[in-house]
Amino acid sequence: MFFVDTLEFAGLGNRSYLAGGPHAAVVIDPPRDIDQVIAAAARRDVRIAFVAETHVHNDYVTGGLELARVTGATYLVPAAAHVSFARTPIADGDTVTVDEGLVLRAIATPGHTPHHTSYALADDGRGVAAFTGGSLLIGTVGRPDLVEPRLTEQLARAQHASAHRLADELDDEVPVLPTHGFGSFCSSSQTEGDETTIGKERETNDALTLDADTFVARMLAGLDDVPAYYAHMGPANAAGPAPIDLTPPDRADAEQIASRLAAGEWVVDLRSRIAFAEGHVAGSFNFEGEGKLAAYLAWLIPWGKPVTLLAETPGEIAEAQRELARVGIDRPAAAATGDPTGWVREGERLASFPRARFADLADVRRRGEQVVVLDVRRNSERADGFVDGSVHIPIHELHGRIGEVPDGVVWVHCAGGMRAAIAASLLDAVGRDVVAVDDGFDAATAAGLTLTRPQGTD
Repeated sequence: MFFVDTLEFAGLGNRSYLAGGPHAAVVIDPPRDIDQVIAAAARRDVRIAFVAETHVHNDYVTGGLELARVTGATYLVPAAAHVSFARTPIADGDTVTVDEGLVLRAIATPGHTPHHTSYALADDGRGVAAFTGGSLLIGTVGRPDLVEPRLTEQLARAQHASAHRLADELDDEVPVLPTHGFGSFCSSSQTEGDETTIGKERETNDALTLDADTFVARMLAGLDDVPAYYAHMGPANAAGPAPIDLTPPDRADAEQIASRLAAGEWVVDLRSRIAFAEGHVAGSFNFEGEGKLAAYLAWLIPWGKPVTLLAETPGEIAEAQRELARVGIDRPAAAATGDPTGWVREGERLASFPRARFADLADVRRRGEQVVVLDVRRNSERADGFVDGSVHIPIHELHGRIGEVPDGVVWVHCAGGMRAAIAASLLDAVGRDVVAVDDGFDAATAAGLTLTRPQGTD
């Protein structure tokens, strides 16, 4: 009997897989924190015989090299990938026997990267899983624009061909198990759903229902900004990532927190946006530990800037440290836990700002008060409609463009509240009067606010 266990990383929108038989297993696209992979194998009482990468990842630091070293597994990396470490190159059509009767076959599926490789798992000759990495996803495919701008259209066409190859070679009932697509920015579009099969994708996926020209045109038109930290992930993975270090960071007291802020370092408060708005260290930024911490902090922070983490408990610091290490933000400079009143020096007070709903914004406008409405959603979200008269600066650009925010009280919103809280903290840190709209964007229309669409859209 075979098994497939899913390891989910919601913060990055990715999944890894442990698949095997009674005695041995293969790990597909492991995370950098390999301890949980080893624990999953221990629960199954299997030996990790193989570690396989579908591609050199652009969105997280892999744990593949270290996992193979620690377990003695054979490290399978696509033969065409340019890497600087010893590995077992695997090419189209190559097979390895994971356990008795359980065979993994490499299928070249270029598109997300030129060397991308999917893996089909067969149990006694019957297809039982397709590990598709960043190729065929649930309802979509992986982005083709992360390698080199000049290759984007070529890779988009390759994605279309690769999707068709998978559909042609695999039976309809074979589960499709991608690495990306669960909120990952590596996905070319966001869709709903947690599971799918080749047959379902054959009926619904644009890559399989549209001709190549239409598919490519639609995909290229829908691509959004690439997270800035992606530029660092590929080189780190190609060079061979260093082992992870999750030992606790140094403890910071109020004096040290103030000193780090004065030095221009980032102090990141991991508490909920509600708690942060009620009282926080002036100058600190709010990235909720329960949100997409790694993706947004890594996207916004100047790369290499020291980070001090603030949270209620050591456990929250440890979890954030683990998640940040997955994207190459290693070793927080320091950390502090407990009550925020202990994070400021004697005689200093915590800063705060109000939260509101779209209904409150509508009331303010009806009273004729002049306020700045700042929309920090991405371009693709704004294209579907925006609050009339609002200023648009996507959250990932705000830190470098705060000077463009007009004078006045700033009511900042996103689609649900998390990014608005980040933006509000950035504005508050530079002394702006800010109101964080903690509300779903659907409530804007219900509140009576007028929505507009950008010129040139239907």
